Order: sequence, then C-alpha cells, then structure tokens
Amino acid sequence: MTTFAELGLPRPITNALSRQGIESPFPIQEAAIPDALAGKDVLGRGPTGSGKTFTFGLPIIVRLAASGASKPGRPRALILAPTRELATQTQQRLDEPANAMGLRVLSVVGGVNINHHIRSLARPVDILVATPGRAQDLINQGKLSFADVEITALDEADQMADMGFLPQVRKLLALTPQHGQRLLFSATLDGDVNKLVNQFMHSPVTHSTAPVEAAVDTMEHFLALVGDRDGRNEVVLRLGARAGKTIMFMRTKHGVDRQAKKLRRVGINAYPLHGDKSQGARTRAIEGFSSGEIPVLVATDIAARGIDINDVSLVVHVDPPAEHKAYLHRAGRTARGGASGKVITLVLDEQRSEVNKLIKKAGVEATTFDLTTRENPASAPELAQITGARKPSGTPLPPPGQPAQQPSKPNGRKDGSFESTGGNHGGRGGRGGNSRRGGGRSGSRRGSGDNAGGRGRGQGSASRHGGGNRRSGGRSGQR
Repeated sequence: MTTFAELGLPRPITNALSRQGIESPFPIQEAAIPDALAGKDVLGRGPTGSGKTFTFGLPIIVRLAASGASKPGRPRALILAPTRELATQTQQRLDEPANAMGLRVLSVVGGVNINHHIRSLARPVDILVATPGRAQDLINQGKLSFADVEITALDEADQMADMGFLPQVRKLLALTPQHGQRLLFSATLDGDVNKLVNQFMHSPVTHSTAPVEAAVDTMEHFLALVGDRDGRNEVVLRLGARAGKTIMFMRTKHGVDRQAKKLRRVGINAYPLHGDKSQGARTRAIEGFSSGEIPVLVATDIAARGIDINDVSLVVHVDPPAEHKAYLHRAGRTARGGASGKVITLVLDEQRSEVNKLIKKAGVEATTFDLTTRENPASAPELAQITGARKPSGTPLPPPGQPAQQPSKPNGRKDGSFESTGGNHGGRGGRGGNSRRGGGRSGSRRGSGDNAGGRGRGQGSASRHGGGNRRSGGRSGQR
C-alpha cells in the first residue's frame, strides 16, 4: 500500500493527515500528486468523492512552502470553486496541513459582507479559495491581485461550465501569470471544459481514475413508483423520518422551502439549502448536517454540488433531475470515498417514461418497486426494508433557527380557578395582551383589578392594554 510520504509529501503534512485518520491515498491522489509536486500542469478526472481536494491542495501547500512569502492582497495560489459550500469546505480541509507548513488559507465567497474579506486580505494570504463572482468583486475594488499567483487550481470545472461561469473563469485566469502551474479537476472532461484546457494549460498530464459512471458503482439505485403527488408526499415524510443522514433533491428553490416546511410540521429536523439562503443559513445547515444534528437536507442541484460530507446514507430524488449528469452528481453525495449508499427516485405515473430514459443514459441499473399496488404506499414494507422509512413523530418543529415553543402553563389558583378583571392604570403592569402565559402583569399577584404601578403577574387578561376583559381568564384558562 502506497503512503503519502512515498508520494513525496513532507512529514508535517503526513502527520497532519494522520491526525485526521488519513493514512493512505485514494487512486486519483496516488496518480496525480507526484506530477503536481513536480510542477506539471495536471488534468484530473475522478468521480465525486474521490479525493480531488487533497490531490491539488497538498502539492500547492508543499510548493508554496518552499518558494517564499506572500504579501497582503496578493495570494500565491488560487483555487476557484463553483459554490460557496465547496469553497468553504476546501478551506476547512486544507487549513490543518497548510498550518503545519506555516501557510494561511482564506476563502472568499458571495453572501458574506465583502468588508470582512477586505479586512482578511489586509494580512498576507498564501492560498485563496474563491468563488468567481466574489473574486472579481474584490479585484474590481482594487483589494485583490493575481499578479503573484504561482499555481491555479479549478475544482468541479464541469459544474462551472454548467452554471455559466466559464467566461468569468477565463477572465480571472487571464489575470494570473501566463506560465504559472495549472491544475484542473472535474468529474467530466468534455465540451467547454476542453476549451478551457486548450486555452490555459501547458501540455497537461492527464489522470483519469474512472469514467463518470463509476462514481455510482458503490451505490444501490431504486425507482419507487408512487402514483400521484399525494402518495409521493406521504412517502417523503416516511423517508425523512428514517435514521441516518438523508439528502432530498427538488428542482426549484420554492420546492425546497415548501418541502422542508412539510417535514418540520411532522417533527423532522429538515433544513432547506439553496442559493437564495444567506451564507449564515447555508453554513448552519451544512455544519448541522455534517455533525448529525440535522438529519435531513432538502436542496437544489446547484447548492448541493458543494456538499462533501461523509456518511450520507440515502439520496432521495423527490423531483427527478432534468438530465443524466445531474443524476450522477446528486447521487455522488452518498457513497463517498468508496463507501456504500442508496439512491431512490420517486416516480409519478406521468414521469415513468422520462425517468427510464434518464436512468439508461446515466448508465445506472436500478431496481424498480411499485408502491401503487398498496392501499397506503408510504407504509409499504419494502419501502421500510430498503430505506429504513418510518412514521414521523408528528410533533411540529419551529422554523429553522428559531427556538422551540415551551408549553404554556396556566396561571391558576390552587383551586384551579382563574381571575382577571382589571384594567391598567399605570406603572409597568398591564402587559396583558394575548399573553400565552396567561395574561398581563398587574399590580396584585392575583391580578384582580386596577394596577397602580406594581409588577405582579396577572392571570388572564386578553386585552392588549390590560383593560376590561371580564371573561375571567378566558384565553389562558383554555390553554
């Protein structure tokens, strides 16, 4: 078995990897790291989850550590990533080995106040991980220069092409020194990606560990025929309640938000993830999902392409993807690093023909099971057997980020009766108004009448200004 030390990586880096439990390289790493360390341009194709980040990141760290010092606002290495999540995770993954070699890594992404990035760039940054739009913003403001960039890496280049980023990427690459080292990694290398290669790379060494179809070889694929939308909706709730990490895919941002709300209404801690969410919300969702605190993510294709989280055991296509590449990239969120995982596509009656064509084009063999023969498709034994689906608790959860509401406690007397008749004539009493805890604050602890300024707790006023509701505790008594 080849070790990282045998690939030419120094002891501080191999020790940092060992502390993370990483002892031996993946195939793409074993193949490409020596060439990258030698300063060659590298073109790498590997399936999602195959270890591409370390393949380009570790050689960048080693080469920069031996080549001098960086200046404020002038990084010596640039890593471009298509999504905020992928950029952030790349920084997190490279932080420890970079620190071991005395280098600083910084990520700059959209959705974060640009002044924060400007302040961070005021100190020397060795490796900059950026989304194209935010990098261009900082350049336009004169806060960032690529004139000192020695090594440039493009991660998920095929996704950049799919998202229409390549014109912006070309513009950014043109700002780096012409003879710098270029490392390009992607799940696929075709079409517009090849144009990028021809324009910016110098006699690249190509390493391809497997065709893209192999990205799903360690997975089991299933097509669940669910009939109509009502049947599908019930199946989704059961799948969300299963044990383990689950990612559900929807085609639209609105669909993501709506599905997450449905899941939370029945007690499933699901978080939405899409491009319109703030960076803080996206970070909380990813971190919570990674730690296991959040068991279900509901996401769009673009947002989820940046997710690199281990032990995702199930991917659910609530909405089947539009084309076969999207299927493969969605599926790649599970079975990462050679682990196993399951992918299930929920198929409405009118989608059967479309999905069958999609699966064939993706090169996937899927097992089909028909839930429409069951009176209640969601409770079908085969669904539970294959996925671990189970009935949710039914206890509603508040919107993400909001604390759970505590059960209200009626503020009654020992004999169980309630009393509140008074108005509020001053002081800080009369908080009254629709109080969920049983009424406004009144001058006497019994809340029986006028408040002349005390801070006792009233027991039932439903009036916003503490006045005149003589229903004797009405609202709070019923709660």
